[in-house]
Amino acid sequence: MRNLCLATASAAALLIAASPAFADMEAARRWIDSEFQPSTLSKEEQLKEMEWFINAAKPFAGMEINVVSETITTHEYEARVLAKAFSEITGIKLRHDLIQEGDVVEKIQTQMQSGKNIYDAWINDSDLIGTHFRYKQAIPLSDWMAGEGKDVTLPTLDVNDFIGKSFTTGPDGKLYQLPDQQFANLYWFRYDWFQRADLKERFKAKYGYDLGVPVNWSAYEDVAEFFTNDVKEIDGVKVYGHMDYGKKDPSLGWRFTDAWLSMAGNGDRGIPNGLPVDEWGVRMEGCRPVGSSVERGGDTNGPASVYAITKYTEWLKKYAPPQAAGMTFSESGPVPAQGNVAQQIFWYTAFTADMVKDGLPVVNADGTPKWRMAPSPHGSYWKDGMKLGYQDAGSWTLLKSTPVDRRKAAWLYAQFTVSKTVSLKKSHVGLTFVRESDIWDKSFTERAPKLGGLVEFYRSPARVQWTPTGNNIPDYPKLAQLWWQNIGDASSGAKTPQAAMDALAAAQDSVLERLEKSGVQGECGPKLNKKESAEFWFAKAEKDGNVAPQRKLSNEKPKGETVDYDQLIKSWPASPPKKAAMK
Repeated sequence: MRNLCLATASAAALLIAASPAFADMEAARRWIDSEFQPSTLSKEEQLKEMEWFINAAKPFAGMEINVVSETITTHEYEARVLAKAFSEITGIKLRHDLIQEGDVVEKIQTQMQSGKNIYDAWINDSDLIGTHFRYKQAIPLSDWMAGEGKDVTLPTLDVNDFIGKSFTTGPDGKLYQLPDQQFANLYWFRYDWFQRADLKERFKAKYGYDLGVPVNWSAYEDVAEFFTNDVKEIDGVKVYGHMDYGKKDPSLGWRFTDAWLSMAGNGDRGIPNGLPVDEWGVRMEGCRPVGSSVERGGDTNGPASVYAITKYTEWLKKYAPPQAAGMTFSESGPVPAQGNVAQQIFWYTAFTADMVKDGLPVVNADGTPKWRMAPSPHGSYWKDGMKLGYQDAGSWTLLKSTPVDRRKAAWLYAQFTVSKTVSLKKSHVGLTFVRESDIWDKSFTERAPKLGGLVEFYRSPARVQWTPTGNNIPDYPKLAQLWWQNIGDASSGAKTPQAAMDALAAAQDSVLERLEKSGVQGECGPKLNKKESAEFWFAKAEKDGNVAPQRKLSNEKPKGETVDYDQLIKSWPASPPKKAAMK
């Protein structure tokens, strides 16, 4: 998950106060009454679930267990509240550290490589699913829950209730990680401005279609042009039609690995990730990555990817506030809340809680937002059946290097943080859903009008098109760091988009080649295709009925298309699927 800098704490860890020496049903009752409401369970059902935790934890009472996550609001709540509750209820002393995302990745790499137990459980991105599957250092949870960890696996865990389980499943069909929180990367816009009759009339007169939620990038560009250069000011304030960030910094990598290329139309059809070519442009045959560059059958430097980077750099320069080009992710995040941005194509829903605070220029006096979020527009290379954007899924991961007794105790805490007893309340705190049953709870129906479309999106059929990095990426830490360095050259103007993506594709192929030579990932490790001409791969994709790599389109800007937001919302289901229906 992205390091959002949302949490107020900057300390490396929160140490939970000493817990009682014995587990206590009275503590469970106290926490259920005072903190764990609302819940999708009745209080009686919550007590039964807590009674199971108390009994399962008896062999580990008094143990001191250490887990870690990056610092965001949801994990801060876990470290500050849930770890304390777990300690008091079970008698296991739980320390939940909060550190930066990069540090989580570095430390989990260290434990995987050294075999030394640093943490007993990890919340790390499901983006590492391809890494965990291939390096064989993570415990396949499917095996664990049915075997060695069966006695500490919650009977009411209900894995099928987790909306992100496909993200954490390897090519072998096994579940490797358990989602703890997740959020999507959506389109954000000023609903109040888009509803103004005078602006709608001016837009229609100029472009020939209605001002509304852009369906394609052509419309997004037209809206950006309209607000930046036609409207110019609203209520005496200079306004911009776009917001982004461009500083050559590690956070720039997230901007692109978080599925920007998929929005443009890079890769193949397939949910949660395109096959054989995914949204990073990496081709996989069977379970083996075989290339990133077009000459090896990949799409990282193909026309769709170059188009994606071209539009990114154009829009940043033409339509965003001048300071945006020098901003990092965390610096740019609060800008839309200041009230002078009309829309943002790439906006993380984890910012929702900070965007609905009373007194902001983008919040009405009654607490309802002046803005809305909606599905992202797609680029001209995008086809039906492809993913459309990124969804982050911070997920619980157990490593083989952790001693079994410590692993079991940590697994109890992991399940506690996503149990039905606490998950609905946690969803209200962090607004990062993982359970279908929570999404459809009546408490979110009541709260939805103040969340700007978040609940409607997560209840919609559209959400399945927003997915994390998938199985094609064999070593996420090694490959992810290449992106900000190479795309930063395009952002700064040091290289053309084509040159930057050529360099990125070559760098990824180089990493794949080193992994292939090492043999460390076994039969599902990389095995590079031999180099062929681009024409060879274009023709092969067409012959095989695949998409990637695509030829360059003669027209990369078709007519703009928009949809009315209110009509879009009405078109989505108003009731939950049967399995998530509430009591």
